[in-house]
Amino acid sequence: MQMYSGCLVINYLLAALLILSVGCTQPLSKREQGGVVGGGIGAATGAIVGSAVGRTGAGALIGAPIGLLAGALVGDQLMAQEQRQDYQQREINRNQAEIERLRREVERLRWENARLRDR
Repeated sequence: MQMYSGCLVINYLLAALLILSVGCTQPLSKREQGGVVGGGIGAATGAIVGSAVGRTGAGALIGAPIGLLAGALVGDQLMAQEQRQDYQQREINRNQAEIERLRREVERLRWENARLRDR
C-alpha cells in the first residue's frame, strides 16, 4: 500500500508539471527549464530515498522543492553564461565591422596616394 501511495503522489506531481508546462505561452528560459528538470529529478530522487524508509510520498514532497531550487540555480548560471556569450559575440561582430571599415579606408588612402604620386 505504501508503494502505491508513493507512485500516486509522483503521478500527481508529474501531471501537475505537465499541465503547468503546457500552459506556458512563451518558451521556457534556461532558469525555468532548470527548475522543471531539477524539480522532477528531486521528486524522483526523494521518492526513491523515501521508499527505502517507507515514506515515498514524503520523500518526493521534500525532494521536489530542493531539486527545483537547485535546478533553477543551475539554469540561472547557464542563462548568465549565455548572456555573456551573446555580449561577446556582439563585440566581436562590431570589431570585425570596424576592421573592415578601416581596411576600406586604408585601401582608399593607398589609391589616393598612388593617384597623387602619378601627377
